[in-house]
Amino acid sequence: MTVASFDPNAQAVTMTAAAAQHFGQKIAQAGDKIIRLSTKTSGCTGYAYVLDLVDGPQEGDEILTPADAITLAVDGKALALLRGTEIDLVTEGVNQVVKFNNPNVVAECGCGESFSVSE
Repeated sequence: MTVASFDPNAQAVTMTAAAAQHFGQKIAQAGDKIIRLSTKTSGCTGYAYVLDLVDGPQEGDEILTPADAITLAVDGKALALLRGTEIDLVTEGVNQVVKFNNPNVVAECGCGESFSVSE
């Protein structure tokens, strides 16, 4: 058993080393871009994650640096849904998939497309 403590200075969203390497390559190919994480209403359970390569943050975004040379803008309106989320890159068979380890999720749809949080 482990004990977790609240860290008010912790970043809202983090990345594993595998995800940082993946997104670092994407940014290097795209040029002067940052990653933006937001959510949208979608699917059968409520919300879906949205990852985009963009030119810059939007007003209200929280700006994070989860790894060297990676700037992540998190939509301020989605921050309550995303706080504590870890972005990971996992291999499933022959495919690599971006996974969101979000401690706020209480249910996911069967296909993994959408999620819900407690109100």
